[in-house]
Amino acid sequence: MLPPIALTISEVRAAVAAARRESKSIGFVPTMGALHAGHAALIRAAGISCQFTVVSIFVNPTQFGPNEDYTRYPRTLEDDRSLCGAVGADVLFVPAASEMYPDGFATSIDVRGLGDHLCGSSRPGHFAGVATVVAKLFNIVAPDAAFFGQKDAQQARIIQQMSGDLNFSLRVEILPTVREPDGLAMSSRNRYLDPTQRRHATVLHRVLEAVHALVASGEHDVTALERFMNGEVASTPGAEVDYARVVDGRTLQPIERIERPALAALAVRFGSTRLIDNVTLAP
Repeated sequence: MLPPIALTISEVRAAVAAARRESKSIGFVPTMGALHAGHAALIRAAGISCQFTVVSIFVNPTQFGPNEDYTRYPRTLEDDRSLCGAVGADVLFVPAASEMYPDGFATSIDVRGLGDHLCGSSRPGHFAGVATVVAKLFNIVAPDAAFFGQKDAQQARIIQQMSGDLNFSLRVEILPTVREPDGLAMSSRNRYLDPTQRRHATVLHRVLEAVHALVASGEHDVTALERFMNGEVASTPGAEVDYARVVDGRTLQPIERIERPALAALAVRFGSTRLIDNVTLAP
């Protein structure tokens, strides 16, 4: 059954309030649409953990830079609604930009430090846009739990920090990355890739698996690991490295050696398409 669509803040709040009156717990999955199996896994997890699941579909303009893909980001509402129905979402919140950012809107949330590196270096203002819209969505939906994917590890860490700092009364659940059979992380932007680019894009996962194996075998020098990552990706036809870094797993700051949990993260461009992936590393 297709879930109903709430277009306004008052409509989605009314749907949540009705569920609360039935003593149902609220799960929330914020998305930008163009849904895939990774999103489906988040929605299923919300349904297992909670009794009423809200999925938001909002392509958030404030997290896109001036030369990024806001205008061409895929918008596939009917397909998204079908997927949500198939995996148990109870209502879709699909606001217009004017509903989320009315005339006179003037507030932004900056989670200091966590956005300084990785994607923050090449996408200035991106994480302020993410943190602001997620805070608004948390306030609108007031869920008991919200669900995010590990593929966007930096985003997930920033949302965890923001949620704690601002005392949101909810759990932030981070689920493992869902992958294609050949290892490529599920992403709405994968559809931009032509067949040749799609074949070569598997280098992200292969390199991260190799880094994981190197660390497991005793290589803890970050300079050596980053040199390996950069070299492997740069030798792949059509691939352009945005970053290939190993950082502290909690602070996301640069480190010299892996002496505590760390994150190896990649951002790679194939033509105009930018893909990200990561793997956690243990000392």
